[in-house]
Amino acid sequence: MYGSCFARLAADSGKRVLVIDRRNHVGGNCYTELCDGIHIHRYGPHIFHTSNPVVWEFVRRFASFNRFINSPLAISRGELFSLPFNMYTFRQLWGVLTPEQARLKLREQRVDFGRPPENLEEQALSLVGPEFYERLIRGYTQKQWQRHPRDLPADIIRRTPLRFTYNCNYYNDSYQGIPVDGYTQMFLNMLAGLEVRLGVDYFSDRDFWESQASLIVYTGRVDEFFGHEYGDLEYRTLEFHDHWLDTDNAQGNAVINYCDEHVPFTRKIEHRHFAPPVDPISVTVVTEEHPVAWSRGKIPYYPINSKDNMAIYNKYRDRAKTMKGYVFGGRLAEYKYYDMHAVVAAAMLKAQSLGIR
Repeated sequence: MYGSCFARLAADSGKRVLVIDRRNHVGGNCYTELCDGIHIHRYGPHIFHTSNPVVWEFVRRFASFNRFINSPLAISRGELFSLPFNMYTFRQLWGVLTPEQARLKLREQRVDFGRPPENLEEQALSLVGPEFYERLIRGYTQKQWQRHPRDLPADIIRRTPLRFTYNCNYYNDSYQGIPVDGYTQMFLNMLAGLEVRLGVDYFSDRDFWESQASLIVYTGRVDEFFGHEYGDLEYRTLEFHDHWLDTDNAQGNAVINYCDEHVPFTRKIEHRHFAPPVDPISVTVVTEEHPVAWSRGKIPYYPINSKDNMAIYNKYRDRAKTMKGYVFGGRLAEYKYYDMHAVVAAAMLKAQSLGIR
């Protein structure tokens, strides 16, 4: 997302641009593949959302967006709960009927540590208390990140909305949706007219690329760029198991989380609910998302911003600042969790700072 946006902006300003990608497709982890009329999110679901009209106007240059609203569900001990945490969830877990009752119950449940929470577990307990934590957060988080919530930073759970209305929209942004023709087509449109070479590894001929370019925008892993000199950074990584079913609706929702630790996957994704097929079809695909242990060679998805990892990253960041003729941008190069709209905004801001408009 970062590299494609920057490339488009640079080309629009009259620069000569070459895009290379190690993979055989554009779009990075936002890549979608059309199979039997269904756009499959090959690297996990992506819902574009923003309140920034400039960002929204930019992406809509390259795609028409539907009006998909992200309203995930969660299964815990055989019971179904609404997400994000809202009045439906409070009623399902506690039987409360009004926002006042929900607020009172939360005040009773919340844990006061007498100091700012120091990890994800403490943040969750201070936010929603032990019942919510045990039913809907602890097991899911431990599976998702492959480590105990006590070993994760508190700011991860701060992204979780908490509402006292019957509103299941996960996001509060003004604009939300998914490209009706898939993300891949959006990226192809964004890169139209530019030279794009796929299946090309930057590191296989690094001296050549450096000799050809006045500016290199690098969006890969920052530790790989510096030869892992200060150590390996860790990422969440995943495996996806597709199941094709002879029905037009298997689970009734795009995303359902599975919170129990004994269930090996974190969620099931039914892709046709993101953007219904144009023609009626009687099949569907449901994808199980399985977290696996990180190692070099696996696909990086989310940075694990633990204290140890951040200490390593800070060394790479300082080195990157000394690299003339380079821009390090995006989730991997900045070792930072980015929503898509924030990536677009960051690419636009960086381009503007370099006189590219």
